[in-house]
Amino acid sequence: MHDSIAAQVLALCRERGLTLSAAESITGGLIAKCITDVPGASQVFLGGVVSYTNEVKNHVLGVPSSLLEAYGAVSEPVARAMAMGVRVLTGSDLAVAVTGLAGPDGDDRGNPVGTVFAALSAPEGVFVRRLALSGDREHIRALTAHHAFDLLINQLTEGE
Repeated sequence: MHDSIAAQVLALCRERGLTLSAAESITGGLIAKCITDVPGASQVFLGGVVSYTNEVKNHVLGVPSSLLEAYGAVSEPVARAMAMGVRVLTGSDLAVAVTGLAGPDGDDRGNPVGTVFAALSAPEGVFVRRLALSGDREHIRALTAHHAFDLLINQLTEGE
């Protein structure tokens, strides 16, 4: 499933001369894996960061500690900052970021398992999608990756 949608994203980026990067928390590198499974991905994909802890979100991606403390890692402001941070870090034209809860438990802010934020940073701005997913850990992670690719496709085909 992901290979075809990742290939579609890469083809669209290649046609438009755009580069891509990713910041992943909940997916633990799944988005980058799907992208790099496609031959020729290096023409488009600059790299990614698996920011599984708040420290990495802060120190590598530049997510302000104040955002992490005020909103928690699983939030719209943090997803937005992750996407902007990896875009700046890599110098890519587009960047996706995902943060969420795959289980087995929700967080201390009342977010249940399956709460996910997927963000896209583009020259036109940052777009964030809040998701309420269900299923086991792997299913939630797979759906999260799919939604990240869907955000990219929507951006890349807007106006067509």
